[in-house]
Amino acid sequence: MNDKTYTLVDVSGAAPAPIVPWAPVLVTREDIELEVERLLDEAAPADGRRAAAVVHPSCTDGTLGFGPGVEVTITVLKPGERTRPVLRNANQIEFCIGGAGTVLVGDQTMALGKWDVLSLPSMQPYCHHNTGTQPWVRLVYSNAPLLRKLGVHWIEYAGADWQKKTIAATAGLNLEINRANAPDLRIAAAGARLRGYEFLTDIQVVENRPLVWPWQETSQLLAMAPCDDKRNIMLLYNPATERRNGTTHSFFATLFSHPKGQPGRPVGRGHKHSSIAINYHFAGHGKSVVDGQVVPWKAGDLLLSGPSWSEHAHYYDETGAMILTVQDHPLHIGMESLIWQERMDGPILNLGSEAGQKGYIGPRHAG
Repeated sequence: MNDKTYTLVDVSGAAPAPIVPWAPVLVTREDIELEVERLLDEAAPADGRRAAAVVHPSCTDGTLGFGPGVEVTITVLKPGERTRPVLRNANQIEFCIGGAGTVLVGDQTMALGKWDVLSLPSMQPYCHHNTGTQPWVRLVYSNAPLLRKLGVHWIEYAGADWQKKTIAATAGLNLEINRANAPDLRIAAAGARLRGYEFLTDIQVVENRPLVWPWQETSQLLAMAPCDDKRNIMLLYNPATERRNGTTHSFFATLFSHPKGQPGRPVGRGHKHSSIAINYHFAGHGKSVVDGQVVPWKAGDLLLSGPSWSEHAHYYDETGAMILTVQDHPLHIGMESLIWQERMDGPILNLGSEAGQKGYIGPRHAG
């Protein structure tokens, strides 16, 4: 074949390209409420899923991202409604902002009420059922845009026996051919090895179950009054993510509290990191400063608060605040791309691959 279907680009001596962060975007409580009402006014779709993706204006490639690689959808169910069970290779975090219901994942049933957080693993069949008397409203964060970009976002409706699917099922044509009898040979003193291909096709399973962090429990461990000797930020940790410290394998979620009556932090420089940060403010009000842009926010507002590698800082007053933050931190740890600059006059650290940030004592201070 002589017809070229590719392009050769000479990059010899090319200067390093700068990172160009997406702009911060604020989605107001009022706009979210209007979209919820619009979804509720529509006839129920065939699969029962009422949802709207919040798409950033810089997302022009059809991947439907609120941030690069991160989808945020507003999802609603009327009382009594149930979605058709599906499974997909995206993982997701769900945050209930109104109503209540149950999430069925295989043979497990989990309740999800206001301010509760849920993690849903990849390839586990699930459906949602509004068991309450009010509309059930959730924000759903997933890595679907990244998978769409890679051309591998796989999704289908679950079969009739979906509630019998086990998490660590064994499959294969020949169970005698697996990693237990594959070669694993050291070939260099520094640690290089050769392994049989079975290690790739029969990977060790780390059990990853859907988990719920109930607000009734998590709120007891967050600072709710000045000087109550509790922390003001805590990670919702899923043990399946191990050293990646995630809520899912792609994202972590943190809960943050600034107690009523506690003085706000003084205005100063922020920090930045390659992981993206999205804040949902479910109590209080304040402002964020992102690359010099001041963004006021209030309870019910959703904010792309830390676009990748943008300097950002957040400020609260004595009226208090509560925030759920979602970042693609675990994804970057897995890719060895999590760079972090805690002080703008300090070093850039590759977290997870070298000694990390020390002296981060703010959350340990009483109140």
